[in-house]
Amino acid sequence: MALHQNLIGGAWAGGDAVPNINPSDTNEVVGEYARGTADDVKAAIAAAKAAFPAWSRSGILERHAVLKKAADEIMARKDELGALLSREEGKTLPEGTGEVIRAAQIFDFFAGETLRLTGETVPSARPGIGVEITREPLGVIGVITPWNFPIAIPAWKIAPALCYGNTVVFKPADLVPGSAWALVDILHRAGLPAGVLNLVMGKGSIVGQAMLESPDLAGITFTGSTGTGKRVALSSIEHNRKFQLEMGGKNPFVVLDDADLGVAVEAAANSGFFATGQRCTASSRIIVTEGIHDRFVAALTERLAKVTVGHAMEKDTHVGPVVDRNQLRQDTDYIEIGKQEGARLAFGGALLDRPTPGFYLQPALFTEATNQMRIAREEIFGPVAAVIRVKDYDEALATANDTPFGLSSGIATTSLKYATHFKRNSEAGMVMVNLPTAGVDFHVPFGGRKGSSFGPREQGRYANEFFTTVKTAYTLP
Repeated sequence: MALHQNLIGGAWAGGDAVPNINPSDTNEVVGEYARGTADDVKAAIAAAKAAFPAWSRSGILERHAVLKKAADEIMARKDELGALLSREEGKTLPEGTGEVIRAAQIFDFFAGETLRLTGETVPSARPGIGVEITREPLGVIGVITPWNFPIAIPAWKIAPALCYGNTVVFKPADLVPGSAWALVDILHRAGLPAGVLNLVMGKGSIVGQAMLESPDLAGITFTGSTGTGKRVALSSIEHNRKFQLEMGGKNPFVVLDDADLGVAVEAAANSGFFATGQRCTASSRIIVTEGIHDRFVAALTERLAKVTVGHAMEKDTHVGPVVDRNQLRQDTDYIEIGKQEGARLAFGGALLDRPTPGFYLQPALFTEATNQMRIAREEIFGPVAAVIRVKDYDEALATANDTPFGLSSGIATTSLKYATHFKRNSEAGMVMVNLPTAGVDFHVPFGGRKGSSFGPREQGRYANEFFTTVKTAYTLP
């Protein structure tokens, strides 16, 4: 099996071979991928720094051509890349293919953005002087991404970085190097000059730490755990660099008495359990008013009973395996914590046997939970959700906002009054009405509040707030 190498300064560089294991079948090796060293990181940053002057001043048509070519190849290979993604991460094949399509759409969008770069010309307070306000690329950007969206999240960081003229050093999650390598290979062949995009795969404790310690990164964009995000922030402050953090979530989904029961159940099931619950926008707190509570729990339990957990590549699978053994252990530990706290395990939570060895977990639904329980306050990142009974809308809103996180929230209601009030008063960066909390578009801002996010929003035109710096120029003719 060929070794997939790191890309440093336009050349593929070797490293120790590490197997990429399929969580749907732990006997299958998806591929062999290199693990980089701290010296590889230093070389990659040096290459990116050397490439920055030319790329930052490159013509907009050159950048457009590279991003558009990459977008077209990603879309043309969506089935192949979707299968690779599902094999290494464990999400179902339709989910994997859908994520690849989203990556293609992101690159296509930012290819267009290269042709829409703008500035401002404004009158000065002093007669005869001209004022120009422009945005310029930041410099070398460190990109650190998680395992749960192994091609979409790298796409929505790398595409704007390149669009606005930055160079990149990219460290993907150690669990899912395959999709990252394929994306970098596509961009490399699309015509990026040497050093503009560098890939260093490997452990966060080695590759990630070397990136944090470098004084030559102008910015780091990070998606991952809250604990690691705090380390990124502290190191960035030390080096006086820009940083962007997307971290945890404990997203509420509110169901009011007047909700359409079918809509509420489907949105809650999708929010909490699909993609194996491994989404930062997943809703693991389902807050239900008492008038509909019992009917909702019965209907959601019935819905979960119809969910098929199995091999990610099987066409009848609704929910794939957990990504690895460590995450599975975390999920089952929280299920035991929920029981010990006094919540009632109303459905699921069992380890499942399937024809192939993998990390299969039945979706778990708790009832009789309170918002003070650990299962309602800490991010589990698995197919585990808790129903919290409340009296009315006011208590539901207060409970929804009573969290250290603030990424996404949702409400199921047929009331325009409550929907409007919730959109305005939910303390989250993204709000959904009669929709799952986990579905977002690629061309609009993504991000949250409180402990979920820090810095400018990702995606859409708002991405320029992180990947560029503002310059104001004065001219006396």
